[in-house]
Amino acid sequence: MSSLSPRVVVVSRRSELDELLARHGTRGAAGYFLKQRGRDLDEVTARHEALRSALVEVGGAVPADWRRGHVERTDLPRFLFAPEDIVVAVGQDGLVANVAKYLDGQPVIGVDPEPGRNAGVLVRHPAAAVGGLLRGGFRAQGRTMVVARLDDGQELSGLNEIYIGHAGHQSARYVIAAPDGSRERQSSSGLIVGTGTGATGWCASIARERAGAPPLPGPGEAVLCWFVREAWPSPATGVRHVAGLLAPGRELELTSESERLVVFADGLESDALELSWGQRVRVSVADRKLHLV
Repeated sequence: MSSLSPRVVVVSRRSELDELLARHGTRGAAGYFLKQRGRDLDEVTARHEALRSALVEVGGAVPADWRRGHVERTDLPRFLFAPEDIVVAVGQDGLVANVAKYLDGQPVIGVDPEPGRNAGVLVRHPAAAVGGLLRGGFRAQGRTMVVARLDDGQELSGLNEIYIGHAGHQSARYVIAAPDGSRERQSSSGLIVGTGTGATGWCASIARERAGAPPLPGPGEAVLCWFVREAWPSPATGVRHVAGLLAPGRELELTSESERLVVFADGLESDALELSWGQRVRVSVADRKLHLV
């Protein structure tokens, strides 16, 4: 058993104000940029201060004898999480999804710095609740994840969904093998495979516009939903296999017939795998889950 004290790793992303200052240099220039677009610097500043205050409150809630860490969203691919870590994601719901793929059993406390503004599906706690959760214990809920495995051994997992297609979302050509083993050559703007958590986001928007869409799974169900986007019917490409459900133990396989298709999870395009012509990727329910507090 490890003698190390727990480490609380706070995950955040730069505020919009931080990004504006990095781009424009000064508050005056940032304010002018926003004004030209009908927006107000005061509103952006208020949101920045809300995030900063939440981060300060979370930091103050960590017991003095515990270890601490902090990582920004853009640095997640290079950060090494330890088994004893407790992760506190401070930001929007998407931040929890961004960090999930880098974890293996560590609990995640999602903190909403602006209660009432975000949906609060994954960031379910105010900053003031973190101290009680850390000191008094908590129960984590298992959330199903999706994994994509390339034929060269690389793999990528996600909490919401995995996208396979061109980086620019233009037409991608491939052969899809449905869970029943039937195959079809397709040309489309990409394939989305989502979890019950992701079924409230990208997959939900596709399903609303898709006649005969399958019932979307719940966040705890070990079932995935999948959709082909804008499949193109032609003498060489079909549209029979464009949506369905994927149960545990079943796989959806795609063989690339384009160069440089990408596979990325939860919108984090900077951490993508690449498929060359003839390479295969298989997508299925992941063996591990996110443990959400």
